[in-house]
Amino acid sequence: MAKIARVEAFVVSQALARSFHFSQWRYDRRTVCLVRVTTDDGRYGWGEGYGPAEVVRAGVEFFAPLIIGGDPLATGALWQTMQARGQDFARRGVLLAALSAIDVALWDLKGKLLGVPVHVLLGGKRREAVSVYATGLYFDDGPHLTERLAAEAVGYVEAGFRAVKMKVGLGVEADAANVRAVRTAIGGRAKLMIDSNHAFSLREALELVRGVQDCDISWFEEPLSPDDYEGYRELRARSSIPIAGGECEYGVAGFHQLFGARAVDIVQPDICACGGFTEVQRIAALARAHFVHLTPHCWGTGIGFAVGLHFISTVDMLPGRMNLPEPFLEMDRTENALRDELTVPRFQPVDGRVNVPVVPGLGIEIDPARLREFGANVS
Repeated sequence: MAKIARVEAFVVSQALARSFHFSQWRYDRRTVCLVRVTTDDGRYGWGEGYGPAEVVRAGVEFFAPLIIGGDPLATGALWQTMQARGQDFARRGVLLAALSAIDVALWDLKGKLLGVPVHVLLGGKRREAVSVYATGLYFDDGPHLTERLAAEAVGYVEAGFRAVKMKVGLGVEADAANVRAVRTAIGGRAKLMIDSNHAFSLREALELVRGVQDCDISWFEEPLSPDDYEGYRELRARSSIPIAGGECEYGVAGFHQLFGARAVDIVQPDICACGGFTEVQRIAALARAHFVHLTPHCWGTGIGFAVGLHFISTVDMLPGRMNLPEPFLEMDRTENALRDELTVPRFQPVDGRVNVPVVPGLGIEIDPARLREFGANVS
């Protein structure tokens, strides 16, 4: 039986041709930590951690010795070994993202060892293709931002996307003007979501809801600080727009707190941060018990997108009826060569949908030469 021989972390990076920002900080570079878990017979799986890449790498190096020599099929037992070692200081945050990256790599490897796609390991896909929404419409320092946001949204709709998510967080008045311009530009051709990245107070969030509630907004994402559970509860109770959040939450215990507060209509765990496939299955079961819809956060390389694609293909919509809307998966459209050039195949939507891979594991591969081109020290 194969045993785990190596756990390697690679930091890859790409300088952006044009910087952009959202409500919290500016991006001029994309940097991600990838993980490869290899068995003693040379087979391997890939994972990715969401968070500061160098810190994620340090976390991977911390956890790696705990699973060397272990059975790569024993994903639950290996997860528990790592989680127990980090219990005192890694219940949430970047170390859990490092554990997630290893866990994802183990599931990819497990699928390859067993000769089945990850969605089979998760219980079987409910759909052959997944509807995706375009994440974009960030801010920059150029003139005529409102007009450019509207034009960008139109481009996504013309490319076949049936839903678009835009950033807010510049201030209630400016945000409302931008949202109205985008809705006018795309008309009723696509769903529209807004995301503030926890930029607002409760009072400001309510003011923005009132200002755009006639624009048919499908959800208002991360309106408040992720720690403000009571604020989320009140906002959800008073908002005519569904409230989404959870990308900054970690572990099933953290999501238990979020659901217990009745804080969100839509929960958005990042599988590459919240605990990997092993933990997100528990989070999904908890969401189902609380009748909360689930749509994963996804903002990294093709590995992270493949992770979300396999997972969301297996998720049942709630509460359950003959004709239900399909779940959406986030598809980042910002400049990202790490997403577009590092992994193969490149996932391409057709009429707003992406086919679920049917090959063993996650269904992606990475050329070591490309890793080196993006700065990874790999043999």
